[in-house]
Amino acid sequence: MGQVTLDNNPKKHRVELLTIIGEVEGHESAPSQSKTTKYEHVLPKLAMAEDDKEVEGLLILLNTVGGDVEAGLAIAEMIASLSIPTVSLVLGGGHSIGVPMAVSADYSFVVPSATMVIHPVRSSGMFIGVAQTYRNMEKIQDRITNFIASHSHTTQERLEELMLDTTQLVKDVGTMLEGKEAVEEGLIDEVGGMKEALTKLYELIDICKERKKKINPFLN
Repeated sequence: MGQVTLDNNPKKHRVELLTIIGEVEGHESAPSQSKTTKYEHVLPKLAMAEDDKEVEGLLILLNTVGGDVEAGLAIAEMIASLSIPTVSLVLGGGHSIGVPMAVSADYSFVVPSATMVIHPVRSSGMFIGVAQTYRNMEKIQDRITNFIASHSHTTQERLEELMLDTTQLVKDVGTMLEGKEAVEEGLIDEVGGMKEALTKLYELIDICKERKKKINPFLN
């Protein structure tokens, strides 16, 4: 399921690799022909990484069109709560609910050719009432923008501006940002690829180890 351990680096750091590919599948199953990442697979993987004392860091590779909002936020919140250093790398796309997952790491990268799409929350199915449905969607949207703003260098107000832009996406509202633009907007920390992402993660692991040694000098 795209989950491996990387431990052949010169410093012998043990890094867990997590891939979030295609559509993020939540409580309902996506069509069988869709490429999906199931959140019931991702959450145990994250719990295992936090519980395993041998795991020193987590690298998250994202190429997702988005998907289930609740599932995506659950993954993002869990990544953000990990005590081990985390780095994310957006490859291809980090769209919709993929944005919170990308910014949930301690440090984030995006390749130059990748895109990130920010748009308002959409809803399907039965509508109980226009006012009630709008308030519910507004609350969900606030949760998303607040999370992104809390884990990036942009503001909630700027995110809402990007969400409601009517000039960029054909037959839709929102904004598509390419790699460099995502960094300029403060969503992502840096433009880079696998080499840069792993180098940064090793750096964060070394910093984390030094802090632990200061607390407990007898640690290896």
